[in-house]
Amino acid sequence: MPKRPLSSGRVRAARQSARVTVATAAGFYSALYLLDQPVVAVYALFAPIALGVLSPIPGGGRDRARTILFALPAAVALTALGTALAVTTASAVAGMLVIGFAISFISAYGPAAAGVVPGLLLFYVLACFPPYEPDTLPQRLGGLLAGVVLLVLCELLLLPAPSVQPYRARIAAALDLASASALAFAQGHRHAPERARRLREEGLGLRLSQAPPASRPTGAGRTDRGLAQAGSATRRVLNQLARMAERPDSATAADPPSDALLRGVADGCAATAGALRGARAVPAPESLEEMVADFVAVRGHPSGTGLAGDAKAPQRLLEFRSGLLVAADSALTAQAAVAVAIGGRRDSAGLPPEQFWYARPSTTRLLVLRLTGNLTLRSVLFQNAVRTAVGLGAARLVAGALDLSHGFWVLLAVLTLGRTTAGATWSTVRSAAVGTLVGALAAGVLIFEAGGHVEVYAAVLVPAMFVAFSVGPIAGPAWAQGLFTLVVSAVFSQLATADWRLAETRLLDVLAGCTIGLVCGVLAWPAGAHAEVRRGVADVLRSAGPLVQATVSAVVRASGASGVSGASGSAGDPPSRRRAAEEALRLTRHRLRIAEGAYAQYRTEGGRDPVDSGPDWHLALSCVSHAVIGSHWLPRLAYGPAPPEAVRWANESAGRLAAAMDSAAAFPPDGVRASPVPLPHEVVSAAPAPVLPELVDVDTWLRTLAAELTAIGGSGPDGPPPAVRGDGTRPAGGRDATAGKGG
Repeated sequence: MPKRPLSSGRVRAARQSARVTVATAAGFYSALYLLDQPVVAVYALFAPIALGVLSPIPGGGRDRARTILFALPAAVALTALGTALAVTTASAVAGMLVIGFAISFISAYGPAAAGVVPGLLLFYVLACFPPYEPDTLPQRLGGLLAGVVLLVLCELLLLPAPSVQPYRARIAAALDLASASALAFAQGHRHAPERARRLREEGLGLRLSQAPPASRPTGAGRTDRGLAQAGSATRRVLNQLARMAERPDSATAADPPSDALLRGVADGCAATAGALRGARAVPAPESLEEMVADFVAVRGHPSGTGLAGDAKAPQRLLEFRSGLLVAADSALTAQAAVAVAIGGRRDSAGLPPEQFWYARPSTTRLLVLRLTGNLTLRSVLFQNAVRTAVGLGAARLVAGALDLSHGFWVLLAVLTLGRTTAGATWSTVRSAAVGTLVGALAAGVLIFEAGGHVEVYAAVLVPAMFVAFSVGPIAGPAWAQGLFTLVVSAVFSQLATADWRLAETRLLDVLAGCTIGLVCGVLAWPAGAHAEVRRGVADVLRSAGPLVQATVSAVVRASGASGVSGASGSAGDPPSRRRAAEEALRLTRHRLRIAEGAYAQYRTEGGRDPVDSGPDWHLALSCVSHAVIGSHWLPRLAYGPAPPEAVRWANESAGRLAAAMDSAAAFPPDGVRASPVPLPHEVVSAAPAPVLPELVDVDTWLRTLAAELTAIGGSGPDGPPPAVRGDGTRPAGGRDATAGKGG
């Protein structure tokens, strides 16, 4: 029988265990047996455990080493602060509340920051326990520095973790495919279902949930924000090209303006891909922007709105051109976002400045905005920080008030076993209690049989650490707590004379920590992100309705594209209407960020699967994202004031969709049936030729939003399905018709 190959997760865990075990053993044994410095030995032991096991730092060996070194100053400061605040239980608890919240809240800065949070908290937890010995601070810092240096060396030299493909490489590969597809369309190869399938698959690969945590551009700086926007825009390019390739009637007669723009899109995508790989300079978006402007001018000209010999050809051509504009607009957005992200550009290159609001503020300002934006009870990051701080503070109070001999283990249990939902916490602590009991029995047997012979504990420690650090992360909390109980028993038996009561103390302290963590989980937001994602999506849908109405009003009332910027309306709009539109856009963007954060947390929680049942949260967020992007682009494509009957139709259709969004916020079991008013034939016939394209854009945009909105209420795939019209055909146009935000 052939041997079953080891999974990649097991291999990664074993390699990481080897690195941490070598770093820990080298520091602990050297300090304890060569230097006779037990305090140094303790910190040299726990430093690699804190940053190598407890902290899930993402990335390859170099990335992990870099993150550890960046965290070192904070670890030193927290150790010093914990040593000083250990003077009384009250000061230690107060420091635990403040520091626990502050350190936990920095996870808002991205995966790397979130990864080091548990380790940094452990440094304060370890230092703030009695006895109060400020004179040992030099030894504590010496052990910490030794442990961190050894861990960094092991990360770089001992079975280093392979590097992670950067997200920019994914974008570059997707842009190459988009470039080849656009060029094929320009050469007349338009109807290609197989190419459409490849385009959609490549687009799915740009979702953030499909990228390793280390490569996800979720930081607060311009680079990460720009790459995230470039990835989203690139996915829109792929999806729109896929829709064009799926249409049987896309193989229309040659259209020189469309072919020219397709070649421009192909060149722009190829140039942006080269810049992302570092093979060429970042291209200026102005060239593609000029081509889009020229195409818009031709599209609005009366002679460019139809083909002779077929009554339906004019509208089909307008739909094809509208779809092409979606792809071109998205390619332009991706190019401009890359220019901001890696080219150092600080403006929006003539595009709506609201889309690139992060280009001008300083990095410090962007960091502050990330934190202040999450200082709300509706932010799951804020909730998690409060829950962690209260749990650690309560554990420190119990340990100090009861004068527990190893109270550190109480806090360590709270730190490692706490989860974001009461159900997940109960499941975890139940398994951990069983594992700790078994581990305590094994440790008691070890201590009894060793009979005080330190060399036995020294011999057991290294293999016990390797097994604990490699099996624990894979097998679950029961194995992790049981094996770690054996490890700490072997450690403390070398530091001082121990008997079997050490294992008993470990068991009782872990059970106390489990109880505190469970109580905090029940009292502080027990539903985790489940309640917040429902509330957040409801809020953002309610704010998106007025935004849709303001956008449509800005399009049909516009006196020209030059005076319009996003949903803020045209220059001739009353100031009150412009202010209302700007407020709707600001509120929707803010609520969208909060809802996306709640959804991201929801995807990490156990016990629920947002894909298999219940509302399709991802599709709801995608629907609102499309509304926001449409508010930027649609008014810019308005050619002139629409006739009264067209204005009435547009406002009525937008009003219907806004009402449906408000209804969808309640998430009734049978979903929402959104049905905008179809574009009447008499409006199409009576509309001036230059205005007809903008009406087609509005119609397809509203239909796409309605189709996505209708699909939110029930179960469905984790991603938006192709939008359909009332007659069962897919729309070819509309701003940002299918792009998702990348779970």
